[in-house]
Amino acid sequence: MPSITRHPSDKQPDRAQIPDDQVGHLVAMAARAPSVHNTQPWRFRVRAKTVEVHADRSRQLAAEDPMGREMLISCGAAIFGLRLAMRQLGRIPVVALLPDPSQPDLLAELSLGRRARVAAEEWELMAAVPHRHTHRGPFAAEPLPAGLLAGLERDAAAEGATLILLGTGGARQSLKHLVMTAARWQHRNPVFQAEQRRWTRPADSMSRDGVPARALRAGPAHPDGRLALRDFDLGGQAGLLQAGGPPSAMTGILITAGDGPVEWLRAGQALNRLLIHAASRWVFADLNSEPMECPAVRARIRGRLALPGVPQLLLEFGRAHTAAATARRPVDELLIHA
Repeated sequence: MPSITRHPSDKQPDRAQIPDDQVGHLVAMAARAPSVHNTQPWRFRVRAKTVEVHADRSRQLAAEDPMGREMLISCGAAIFGLRLAMRQLGRIPVVALLPDPSQPDLLAELSLGRRARVAAEEWELMAAVPHRHTHRGPFAAEPLPAGLLAGLERDAAAEGATLILLGTGGARQSLKHLVMTAARWQHRNPVFQAEQRRWTRPADSMSRDGVPARALRAGPAHPDGRLALRDFDLGGQAGLLQAGGPPSAMTGILITAGDGPVEWLRAGQALNRLLIHAASRWVFADLNSEPMECPAVRARIRGRLALPGVPQLLLEFGRAHTAAATARRPVDELLIHA
């Protein structure tokens, strides 16, 4: 899918105008990106020939994400969604990451570059965006489609990241132990628990952010041989997702060469690209950021598994046949009008 690859070196002086009647579509597609706790920590400013992506610091997790790493990964995912939406207009998106050092919350500027035919694979990705979701429920007892994992590895590489696949061997067992360590660490910390409650929504909530009860799993936080899941239910048994079912078909770790803002934005773009690709084949992932929020555990994961880069996120992939995407905030709430 070369036509959605970044083109930072494209120096054409003339950029297309951002069509007024497409602003809602562009922002809505970007905002369907995954984000930690469904915080949706992004805002957009639309100018004549550019769309700016800004971090929304009011939605940053103070306890779990003091450096803003997960916030920028989330915003990177939104950047990829915006790139894909621009492709739907038949244009190559031109992307500048962190374009102004004096504005650290201005994460990217995107413009419409040269015309290019939309490939069939890109149309498949666009069709999968509405039903792509973080899958916390049981997976189906089915193998992953042939060739998919290799395709997801290529997706990550195209965005400057690497997807390490672990399968069911000893490396995964070591990872499982470390994930449990991180889960216990957070469970004992009341500040983490309070922040988690802030972003957990009851069954009758009309909120368009946070994690709703229908996306919470009732039952143990480490079921069915899977890695320990973040216990959003906090023991309250308010989750509405079915428990049980087979384990995930594959465990992955998304890594980057470095560990700064640019790498976090690249990791987010890689994440959304591979998740949408997987969703186009009805494969979904449970995203686990909890172990990466403890610096000691994160360092041990890298060392114990001899990873050739910095771990950013854990993923467990499996087949599913339901589409339970969580709500998103309305477009007008995401726009910076000043």
